[in-house]
Amino acid sequence: MIISMIESFSEAFAALRKSGVAPQLFLEVMNSLFQSPVYGNYGKMMAAEQFEPAGFALRLGLKDVRLALQVADEGAAPMPIASVIRDRMLDALAHGQGEMDWSSLAKVAARAAGL
Repeated sequence: MIISMIESFSEAFAALRKSGVAPQLFLEVMNSLFQSPVYGNYGKMMAAEQFEPAGFALRLGLKDVRLALQVADEGAAPMPIASVIRDRMLDALAHGQGEMDWSSLAKVAARAAGL
């Protein structure tokens, strides 16, 4: 669930930046709606684009996503969002982000958006 939120924020922040809107404004709105320390902490890191030092390394998050997909596969339970996130995390790993915080997934969305 946390990595799904990180991916969603990543996409939103990239779209906002492309439109000239500061991601901090979006983060304020999300924090007022959900009042979640997860949203607040990861959102702050992503808005500031500060992914080091890692609280939870991307490579470890990828391992967890792979394990979840393996269990889902064994039970014939599709997890399309997790599959997309795995691919995005592989992109991050290929770009040397393995030891960065898993919130550095935002860099993948930014690259895809041409930022």
